[in-house]
Amino acid sequence: MENEKANNESFDEAQSFQVINEMIQVSQKKLKNDGILFILWGWIFFITHFFCSYLPTIVELPEGIANFLRSLKLILQLFGFGYTLYYLFYKKKDATTYIDISLRYVWISLFFSLVLVNVIQYNILHQINFELQHPIFMVIIGFAIVVTGGILRYRMITIGGIIFAVLGFICSYLPLHQQLLFESIAWVIAFIIPGHILFSHRNK
Repeated sequence: MENEKANNESFDEAQSFQVINEMIQVSQKKLKNDGILFILWGWIFFITHFFCSYLPTIVELPEGIANFLRSLKLILQLFGFGYTLYYLFYKKKDATTYIDISLRYVWISLFFSLVLVNVIQYNILHQINFELQHPIFMVIIGFAIVVTGGILRYRMITIGGIIFAVLGFICSYLPLHQQLLFESIAWVIAFIIPGHILFSHRNK
């Protein structure tokens, strides 16, 4: 009787691991399609940080171009949010595994955490200190990337998240315009490159 119980427990444990591995494999396959979101947000934030924010600090641009870049920043971010909502809630109705739902909670929580950081800053400092905001944002985003990579067992994403957070720490020693440059590089490393690699393997 005890042997049968032990065998059942071993079977249940092995079965549980098999189910978890299958869920991870399914989510990894879906993530290759989701690489489009990594590409989308990577390029959006690279463009907005490098061209719309960093470039005007080192090059004197005509007023018309400067106004265009400010408008472009808002347009790109609104497009990114719109496409992401469309992709997650309409195009990807099959994303119902436990891991998929967990990842959604990670990134939704990230969004509200960033909002709360700004609210806390304003409550204490009565202003938004962007030299403080950027490093904190980068560390929090890096944490979310690492969690995503850990859940999906994707070392490339995990490493990208670590680098993102480390660059955020380095930014705490730099003035704002240099922070924008480093953050632009971070989006390339953690989002654009992994996104293109994942998306290129989506049919494999």
